[in-house]
Amino acid sequence: MALLLRTFARQGVCLSRQHYGVFYRHAAPMGTTAKEEMNKFWAKNNKLNRPMSPHLTIYNWSVPMVMSITFRGTGVGLSGAISAFALAALVLPGTYPHYLDLIHSLSVGPYLIGLAKFGLAFPVSFHTLNGIRHLCWDLGKGFRIPEVYRTGYTVIGLSIITSLAVAFLL
Repeated sequence: MALLLRTFARQGVCLSRQHYGVFYRHAAPMGTTAKEEMNKFWAKNNKLNRPMSPHLTIYNWSVPMVMSITFRGTGVGLSGAISAFALAALVLPGTYPHYLDLIHSLSVGPYLIGLAKFGLAFPVSFHTLNGIRHLCWDLGKGFRIPEVYRTGYTVIGLSIITSLAVAFLL
């Protein structure tokens, strides 16, 4: 009710006086457009021989940098894959054994199946182990640079070992 009264009161106040220039009364005129400002910016950078903004090609890649990117990528990939499989289970006709028989009927070699299993197991194991590493960081442990590199190499090694174990033992 209060909102309704406030709305009518404001409309009544606005109707009682002229309000044509309300939006423009306090606006300062712009001297240049955005395109002119951009051209001035690039002309100044060219005159001073400044390079373009840095790109990925100028950075020295490090283990923490690659692991951070991979951790985010595996998280997005796993989320997308789980969502896609869930949606497929809801939408596609047939049951799980039907699609399992379809995969078995492809008659692919054991090496290709092992590679596919490794390809599925590695993102899961890497994301899990690197998540444990991040939980240790949340506890305040392992922030020294040698420890960051050591735990990074440990996560990579354990991810490969666990992925191989899952791929070829199961």
